[in-house]
Amino acid sequence: MIRVVLVDDQALIREGFRAILERSDDIEVVGEAADGLEAVDIARRTRPDVIVMDVRMPRLDGIAATASVISDPALPDTRVLVVTTYELDATVFEALRAGASGFLLKDLEPDDLRRAVRVVASGESLLAPSVTRRLIARFTTLPRRDADVDERLGRLTEREREIVALVASGLSNAEIGERLFISPATAKTHVSRAMTKLGARDRAQVVVFAYESGIVSAPGP
Repeated sequence: MIRVVLVDDQALIREGFRAILERSDDIEVVGEAADGLEAVDIARRTRPDVIVMDVRMPRLDGIAATASVISDPALPDTRVLVVTTYELDATVFEALRAGASGFLLKDLEPDDLRRAVRVVASGESLLAPSVTRRLIARFTTLPRRDADVDERLGRLTEREREIVALVASGLSNAEIGERLFISPATAKTHVSRAMTKLGARDRAQVVVFAYESGIVSAPGP
């Protein structure tokens, strides 16, 4: 059973998400919060697998709440899935930097929400949709905030840099294997080693690093 906490300052949104998710036999909503402070508190009490997190909320926004959850040693297995109303919202990239495993737009289909929760709960990141790549690319023009980007880049071998670039392109392990003529298992091993060297919690953080470090470049307008 996938345990989920819903965080949004609009009760109607939370009620709708709850109704959608609880139609599935493998998903259980264990808590709701109307702002970031409440979200962190409920997460610590319920220890969910996934938090579906709004961005713009009173008291504590979704970015700060995401950072609090991801950095909490008591919540090592909790993943955050950010939701936003706007496709090009700079705060979404900031949320990925804070450790979110992906993001959704609020106009998504019910099946997409259920699938996204399952994907994130499994330890993967919701990065395949082209809108995600466009958004990440758009906001790599923001100034670097990590002073150790170059140092972390230096830890990677040439093969691992190539792997990171392919992850940032939204390729799965199987697709990476096909591209490099290696098995999916070998591709997975390379991805895991790169994540370990970068201190990345999941593939979302690998993608962010790929753009921040310049391994891949944001496309032109």
